[in-house]
Amino acid sequence: MKRVFLFIVTNLAVMLVLGIAASVLGVNRYLTANGLNLGMLLGFSLLMGFGGAIISLLISKPMAKWSTRAQVINGSNDPTHRWIVGTVENFAKKAGIGMPEVAIFEGAPNAFATGAFKNSALVAVSTGLLQGMTKDEVEAVIGHEVAHVANGDMVTMTLIQGVMNTFVVFLSRVIGYFVDRVILRNQNDGPGIGYYVSTIVLDLVLGALAAVVVAWFSRQREYRADAGAAQLMGRKQPMINALARLGGLNPGELPRAVEAMGISGKGGVMALLSTHPPIEDRIRALQQAA
Repeated sequence: MKRVFLFIVTNLAVMLVLGIAASVLGVNRYLTANGLNLGMLLGFSLLMGFGGAIISLLISKPMAKWSTRAQVINGSNDPTHRWIVGTVENFAKKAGIGMPEVAIFEGAPNAFATGAFKNSALVAVSTGLLQGMTKDEVEAVIGHEVAHVANGDMVTMTLIQGVMNTFVVFLSRVIGYFVDRVILRNQNDGPGIGYYVSTIVLDLVLGALAAVVVAWFSRQREYRADAGAAQLMGRKQPMINALARLGGLNPGELPRAVEAMGISGKGGVMALLSTHPPIEDRIRALQQAA
């Protein structure tokens, strides 16, 4: 319940900030007596599309810590903690990135990486992962997450999400205006009910199509992170073993904000909306890799 509440409050706060910014910049006045001002609409769409995605990226680390109750273990004297931190440090040096914060969170087997910048990321593993996997397998999972950071996946996914959001906002309002003025022949100065209904419906429909595109990019990124883990370890068998192990476990549920950055996900209602490819496909890709 806390995670749901946090997710709702965060999104409301983001929308409030974007609404104020749109008002200050004047880009929310794209509907005029002479019709649509496409330049203003594009500005509004860019603000709403990229604004939310960028704000979410910038607050991703503290939000991930809060929502998972992750405990940072950098500097801990616990032997297990020192091994995990040392593994992350070793992989970070090989990948050419700054040392991430390292954390552990309570839960079923899973792990994630997040953060706005390569050199100040967060890598976290669950207690279930540590208990359910061998040392080599845990190191492979850590390598997978470090590869996400080194590949700049957090920023890449933010940009892709921003582009798709921009298209959704822009197209829904252009089509909604066309429906209202041309099809329903609204002759009033302001937009009619046709504009508002069409915009809401199109936001939902186009948003679903955009989610399919974003999920496809996310799945391709998982293959790259698997290959990156094999490269960091110098061999691919530990990553193959870790994936096979995950296939027999029930991966823990991650907060929505970091779900796409986890080692494993439950997928969407349809395979097209899954942020992670099937485990067997990931194993096959690694086996066939040079």
